Amino acid sequence: MKLVLCVDPVKFPLTGVGRYTYELGRGLQQQQLDRLQFLRGYRVSSELPEPDAAQPMARTPAWKRRAQQSRLAVAAFSRVNSWLQSRALKGLEDYVYHGPNFYLPRFAGRSVATFHDLSCYLWPHCHPPERVRYMEAQIELALQRASALITDTEYTRQEVARYFAWPLERIHAIPLASAAEFHPRAPAQLQPLLAPLGLEAGGYTLYTGTVEPRKNIATLLDAYAQLAPTLRQHWPLVVAGYRGWNSEALHERLQQGQAEGWVRYLGYVDQGILPHLMAGARLFAYPSWYEGFGLPVLEAMASGVPVVCSNASTLPEVAGSAPLFHDPADADALRQVLQIGLHDEAWRAQARAEGLRQAGRYSWQRCAQQTLQVYRTVLTG
Repeated sequence: MKLVLCVDPVKFPLTGVGRYTYELGRGLQQQQLDRLQFLRGYRVSSELPEPDAAQPMARTPAWKRRAQQSRLAVAAFSRVNSWLQSRALKGLEDYVYHGPNFYLPRFAGRSVATFHDLSCYLWPHCHPPERVRYMEAQIELALQRASALITDTEYTRQEVARYFAWPLERIHAIPLASAAEFHPRAPAQLQPLLAPLGLEAGGYTLYTGTVEPRKNIATLLDAYAQLAPTLRQHWPLVVAGYRGWNSEALHERLQQGQAEGWVRYLGYVDQGILPHLMAGARLFAYPSWYEGFGLPVLEAMASGVPVVCSNASTLPEVAGSAPLFHDPADADALRQVLQIGLHDEAWRAQARAEGLRQAGRYSWQRCAQQTLQVYRTVLTG
């Protein structure tokens, strides 16, 4: 078995697809492969990118943001990038190539692509228009070039098969996992990192993730605003995550909530602090409209934190019976489960125990083993 894994999504600090690619690469290094190579940019090497502690958080330059909004620039990049990556893969036709984020360059060998979700098709209004056009074009090419597809959930596997009329037997659902850093922690362990943020262990409700329309933070703010003022002040809502696309109105509401004393917006939180921030939450809320997996929910459960989340898309499959679910469009239903989640100690104890059990069913090692089996299937079939 010879494999080339594209590691372009691995950018530190790790989020989303970058986390998946990095953990998969590490897991594959522990498997029995004749040769494991990594494609980064236009160079193939045997080295998986590793974080540099001295490296600050990467920010997209202004010129690159402008280029990403230009149809001509995006089209030119797509053609040049595909040609250069195809050239880098010359002579490796006896390898399996894995694109972990839907994209596959032209390659004479067998290829596997991971489709994490179909948001660019089903929720296009939640992405910049040029991103939608680019992703749709690349997904169509990947469907032509792939020998097999991988999804994060059975929900998305069925969704991909229906949407593209692709053979279900060539699509494989392989779940993700939470990082080992997410686990329960005692309050004494948490306070040194929470105190500089003005927080106390067990003293807040938490949302983590990009601040963007698809995450449905507006409904979360509506629901939290309906809680009793004393409840909101005692357990404020803490929002941690990048400032996403088309989020100006959301940030205005976050600022208003901060001025009223019941919201804290932390922005991006360093990866060294995030697991402590998660473990210190009294409750985790995730009202998203649509997810390919919903990794923050799994991270919260692995941290021993009770969860309330929407019943949309993949979240019931990933979270099992541990959370309290709500309709993502129903702010009053979300208010009710928030109130239970903050007050009901019997439910909270049950949710912690069931959440830890559910999170324990997932592992990156199992993800790597199951992915390796897909490569073997591709080679034999």
